Amino acid sequence: MRRNPARLGVDIGGTFTDVVLEAEGRTFSTKTPTTHAAPEDAIIEGMLKVCAEARRGPADIDRVIHGTTLATNALIERRGAKTALITTAGFRDVIETRSESRFEQYDLNLRTPEPLLPRNRRHTVTERMDADGRVLIPLDRAEVEEVADRLGRAGYESVAVGLLHSYVNDAHERMIAEILAERLPGAAVSLSSGVSPQMREYERFNTTIANAYVQPLMKSYLGRLKGRLAAEGVDCPVFLMHSGGGIMSLEAAIEYPVRLVESGPAGGAIFAADIARRHGVDRALSLDMGGTTAKICLIKSGSPRTARVFEVARSHRFKKGSGMPISIPVIDMVEIGAGGGSLARVDILRQIRVGPESAGSEPGPACFGRGGESPAVTDADLVLGKFDPDGFAGGSIPIDPDRAAAALDAAVGAPLGMDAAGAAWGVSEVVDENMANAARVHAIENGEDISTYTMIAFGGAAPLHAARLCEKLGIDRCIVPTGAGVGSAIGFLRAPFSFEAARSVFARMDTFDPAAVSGMFAEMAEEAAAFVRSCDPDAPVEMGYKVHMRYAGQGWDIPVTLTEGQARAPDAATLVSLFEEEYVRLFGRAVHGLASEATVWSVNAFTAARSAAAPPPPVGAAAARGSKRGLFDPAEGRFVEASVMDRSSIAGTVTGPAIVSERETTTVVPSSRVVSLLHDGSLEIRPMPTPDE
Repeated sequence: MRRNPARLGVDIGGTFTDVVLEAEGRTFSTKTPTTHAAPEDAIIEGMLKVCAEARRGPADIDRVIHGTTLATNALIERRGAKTALITTAGFRDVIETRSESRFEQYDLNLRTPEPLLPRNRRHTVTERMDADGRVLIPLDRAEVEEVADRLGRAGYESVAVGLLHSYVNDAHERMIAEILAERLPGAAVSLSSGVSPQMREYERFNTTIANAYVQPLMKSYLGRLKGRLAAEGVDCPVFLMHSGGGIMSLEAAIEYPVRLVESGPAGGAIFAADIARRHGVDRALSLDMGGTTAKICLIKSGSPRTARVFEVARSHRFKKGSGMPISIPVIDMVEIGAGGGSLARVDILRQIRVGPESAGSEPGPACFGRGGESPAVTDADLVLGKFDPDGFAGGSIPIDPDRAAAALDAAVGAPLGMDAAGAAWGVSEVVDENMANAARVHAIENGEDISTYTMIAFGGAAPLHAARLCEKLGIDRCIVPTGAGVGSAIGFLRAPFSFEAARSVFARMDTFDPAAVSGMFAEMAEEAAAFVRSCDPDAPVEMGYKVHMRYAGQGWDIPVTLTEGQARAPDAATLVSLFEEEYVRLFGRAVHGLASEATVWSVNAFTAARSAAAPPPPVGAAAARGSKRGLFDPAEGRFVEASVMDRSSIAGTVTGPAIVSERETTTVVPSSRVVSLLHDGSLEIRPMPTPDE
């Protein structure tokens, strides 16, 4: 038994690596620049810092929970393993023909993204299942052996196997896996029936290929990380945050690395959901703005919205349909190129554009003085007086205001006839409007009125922009929690162990078979629970049930939540009633006269949410209490004198303009808002009261 056991949460972002240590009910945190060539280096550096601050040794850590962008970056940058696809004869080009939809309807020169695997890496075998899983053409073992030998001679490191209708009957995929194990013992193998056992072969094949493509890379990285931690004396389990908002074991992460895509943003959504529950917020808008991107997520009744499919590696970064669909459980969020490192420029129409390109941590914004010449959002924030250059990242990163002003003047100010301050204001307004517009669209797509939501802002850059976004969106309340600068890493420590099992079994409600459905739910519950218990054998496991339904003839479906009783004793009339209720909520009315049908059934096994440690104390205020600093106020279009304070100095209600400075972030309160301190140390920002209030 360890003395003073502690838990470590680590979030690797595009710009910073956030490290949080929880020990004896207290939280200690730090930010270090991400070391892209060897991500584990930044983890070790950050771990040693927080251990020293907590006066604990690495050997006291009994659990490491990690989220990483490594799998996402490998897909975007096309630097995964040499991978082959084995599929059914006649379906070799599914991932290239896609769904034949146009993500830009009126672009006559539209080019769809290149598939992850070129055609010469896609191989076929003669076999066929029908939609009910019956064998129409048996699989020839000799043909598979010949394909396996060919792949061996070509030196493939990983193989994805995706056969038609294997989600119903996986016998042929399992036979191929057995032969590959004999003929290519060193190659990683991913079966679509295990990675994504769902209908729609385009999404299923892509997901399986992505899993195979990053599997050797993730296995190598996680092995190196485990070794580096052990060398520092950390001898404990390492868990990974997955995109669905839960934690999985290291072994499961190596088997299904595609589930790690979006793991960092998922931690942020879990963090925001925890804050929403603690403050009794029924509808929350999570704003996670870091160094590279901003993530927006809707949270209702303490839970983030989830989805079954999302896109990565978009050729047109923010256009649906231009990327690679990944069919796994994921927290539903919008990601936009609006981080502190997002670069600004003036386009041919003399308009300011921000992102999606980012300076990252190497070289970083111009003010970092590491060779970056283009202005970033951080440079604009610095020129506008939003943060103290001497206190950035706790003073660990030197900041040069002159470099920021010069970059803004050259890239934005000179082309538009503005000074550096005017250019910075323009950049800040553009990035804020980009985020506000993304939030509006996301809310409308989900049938929500965003003005009724409470914003929860975290990440290193979000508190700098949150109040201005609230002004644009008509949101009255914003909460900036303690530890906001490292919110995603804290979210890892709050997340439950979880795993979702899914089956694609088509079922019309007018020919519904209750016994078959209840048996399928029982099998999935056992499968999902086994994954969770492999992480924590002693924790009580809870179950969540869903069915995805649509009207006959529709091309897409919507999720319907079931209780445990409804899953154990399913009834067609109940399912139809629940489906129509959700359909009306989303689209305003039901479609009468059409039969209902189910396409996907799922069970999510999870442990209870973890209790929160004491919030991290406000550390490293940039200025003494009562000091002032010039802050550009968008409402007045000029610099004003703003009060600078730390959280602990706030008593009662403080009227803006004000700046609340901390080691890992800064909260800006414009003249239209007031700020107060809540019971747990969180900041609450509201509109300035009118005279009659």
